[in-house]
Formats: sequence, C-alpha cells, structure tokens
Amino acid sequence: MKKKDNSPLKFDSISAAHQAFGLPKPAHPLISLVNTTGLPGHVVRPSGSHLLNFYKISLRTKLSASLKYGQGYYDFAEGGLLFAAPNQLIGSRDDGPKDGISEYVLLVHPDFFIGYPLSGKIKQYGFFSYSTNEALHLSEREKATIVSTFKLIEEELNSRIDDFSQEVIVTQIELLLNYAKRFYKRQFITRKATSNALLQQFELLLDEYFSNEKSLSKGIPTVHYLAENLNISPQYLSDLLRSLTGQNAQQHIHDKLIEKAKEKLSTTNLSVSEVAYVMGFEHSQSFSKLFKLKTKVSPLAFKRSFN
Repeated sequence: MKKKDNSPLKFDSISAAHQAFGLPKPAHPLISLVNTTGLPGHVVRPSGSHLLNFYKISLRTKLSASLKYGQGYYDFAEGGLLFAAPNQLIGSRDDGPKDGISEYVLLVHPDFFIGYPLSGKIKQYGFFSYSTNEALHLSEREKATIVSTFKLIEEELNSRIDDFSQEVIVTQIELLLNYAKRFYKRQFITRKATSNALLQQFELLLDEYFSNEKSLSKGIPTVHYLAENLNISPQYLSDLLRSLTGQNAQQHIHDKLIEKAKEKLSTTNLSVSEVAYVMGFEHSQSFSKLFKLKTKVSPLAFKRSFN
C-alpha cells in the first residue's frame, strides 16, 4: 500500500494558488484580492498544509469564541485578520482556526513592492511571524475600517489600472498594516489580565531555568525555547513583552541573566570564567562584554567590590 504524502503543497505563483483553490485567474500576476462574498459556494479548500511564495492577509469571519488564542481565547466572535509571510506554513492540522471562513484574501508577491519603501519596511511588521492562533481579532468598528481598506484596494485593482495604480495600492496596503499594528496594540491592552499572566509565567520560566542551572547543559535560554514553553510564537512573545514593559524577550533574558550572575559573583567563590560557564556562555569574554554593557562595570570589578 502506497504511503500517503503529507508534505505541504507549495505555490510559487499567485496564479497557481488561484487554480488550486478553484478561483478565477488573477488580473495581475503579482497581486490578488479575493472577495469571497461574490464567489460561488464551490470554492476548493485543499486539505493539509501549504506554503506560499508571497504574503497573505486574510479577514476571517465567524470564528468561534471557544478557539484558543495563545493562553486564552478569542475576544470577539466577529473574526479577525491573519497574516502569513512568504514560505510560512499555512493550514497545518493542529494550528489555527478551523470553523472560520475568509471574507477577503489579499495575496501579494514581494516583487510588487520593489522600488517602494514598504519593500524593506514590511519585514518590520512582526505579526507576519505570529502563529495563526494569534490572529488579530477585531471589534465591529475595527472590522469596518479594515473592510473599507480592502474595498479601496479592490476598486483600484478592478477599475483603475493606470500609471498610479501600483503606488495607490502599495499605499493602501501600508495603511492596512499600520491599522493592524494599532489594533494589535489595543489587543495587548484589552487582554491585559492574560498578558500579565503570560509575563508572570515568562519570569517564572526564566527563574526556573537559571535556578536549576539548565544553562550548564542547554546554554543561554533562547526566545524560541521560552515561547515554545508558553505555547506562543517567538515574535508574539517579544511584541507582547514590549507592549507591557518596553523591552523585548531577548532583553528580558539578558536582564535575568545579569541578575543571576550578580548573585553568583557576590555570594560564591566562583571565578568570572566559572560564572560565565554556569550562565551558559561558551566564552567568558562574551559574558564580560554583556555584563559591562548592562552594568557599566566589569564582572571582575563587581566581584572585587564585595571582597
């Protein structure tokens, strides 16, 4: 019996994705906006996961309030926005909303942004690296704002192809991303109880890591390790921490590391090199450089001040 191939489907072009999903041929090879409300009900939804060689922004509707969102649940049942960067796995069986439908789907190849500042800037929007269960869920007013932006892009694509079309569309996409950035900020604030609980879990996880000296065998804790143990994506963890404390996950790790190193330097007979080793550094010079950067004194000078 032939073994079933579970490898993800890969789409290198927007046209190929349209064909696989049973959608009409796109009007432009590098960008497509699908408004599913105007499509017949037999749109194909390939099973399993897939990889796209372009950006995807989709507005999902009617998401269940019981769906997991990080450590909690969706705030709004109206649905929300999901973002995916090129070559990001989409549609795995255990990740993301299963009962929502896409009202709008925007597909944009990176080449569409060539010559515009957004080409480089788009990589700064961290939510493209979030997991699908960390979707931006919208209030009715926020959804109306997002839909109006999609409609402007749709109108431009369908009826105004001229010398200014690409510039106008790129501007609208950037506006859409900035709205998303603002609404994610709101989401962190309105979910403050959940966010603070995650911060507390993050701190406990770091404390436990250094207290049990896992750094001896595993090295310095990584953002990926901590995010995995908190069941959220690394980028989402950093953005959440930054919204609460002004510092990202890596900065928090360094602060905790220095705090624990100070304890060992001031209360034990361990040398600077030994402390560096215990804290997970392969080279004591790297430890000394970070310590001085954070405290303005060398670890040796700090240790001597307690003798």
